[in-house]
Amino acid sequence: MNIHYFRFANSFLEPIWNRNYVSSVQITLAEDFGVRKRGAFYETVGCLRDVIENHLFQEVALMAMEPPVSQDFDAVQTEKVKVFQAMRPLQPDDLVRGQYIGYREEPGVPKGSDVETFCALRLFIDSWRWEGVPWYLRSGKYLAETVNEVRVQLKPPPQKLFDDSPRTADRTNYVRFQLSPNSTIALAARVKNKGKQFVGDQEELSMIEEECGERLPYERLLEDAMSGDRMLFTREDTVDAAWAVVDRVLKDHPPALPYQRGSWGPKEAEALIARVGGWHNPSLDGKQPGDVEQRTLPKVKEVLRTG
Repeated sequence: MNIHYFRFANSFLEPIWNRNYVSSVQITLAEDFGVRKRGAFYETVGCLRDVIENHLFQEVALMAMEPPVSQDFDAVQTEKVKVFQAMRPLQPDDLVRGQYIGYREEPGVPKGSDVETFCALRLFIDSWRWEGVPWYLRSGKYLAETVNEVRVQLKPPPQKLFDDSPRTADRTNYVRFQLSPNSTIALAARVKNKGKQFVGDQEELSMIEEECGERLPYERLLEDAMSGDRMLFTREDTVDAAWAVVDRVLKDHPPALPYQRGSWGPKEAEALIARVGGWHNPSLDGKQPGDVEQRTLPKVKEVLRTG
């Protein structure tokens, strides 16, 4: 709901929210625990079916959709289904599957199981707005954090005017949405340091930061279902269009690769995204090694005044 509101309640975002200014989008849904004695169930689904085709695809739709004509459920679903219809069907080369070491010892899991507990994929949306922009999605069990985050990486300025201008796409401005465990919307921008030199650092300005509510997600969904509020649900044609994107790779896919518990998945997932600088591993405080320094808004204002 934060993504939906932020996108369409603000006018400054729309001019840059397209292939002309966005270089790539990453979405990570990580969990630091395993299947929790649900091995027999997980054998019937796997990571791709369990969370990527539904949860992460819905996040893609909210990021990529055109403005709906109203807040009405059908108006929103109509724009979402267009996103799925514009997605290229996934091919085996678009996919990296992983399985955490020890999964085959879980109750109900066969010794030779090839079910993925980690999945990373690359997809494209062949629309006027998003043509050529790669979207990278990943999710998995027993990863380093429990966090859900979307990162929209922007292209660098057309001219490298300053000596410290970013030279790689992964060091440019970005917009970051953290959906869980806390809600955060942040913008990274370069800010000049104090002094006469035209050098600066990339700072992250947090626009919203709030802890999760008291109700669990499924408690909210059950209440909405009983009251007839369909906003957090989906429509049949939207479901069909999303499944069509993943249909081939449900059976025609590479084998699941082993990865260590507490890691970010198999190393082969890095090769999938190498062309845009690699994965940005989200942390609970939003910081990453070598990444931007987070500042409170008053301090950012102080830095801006020194220029």
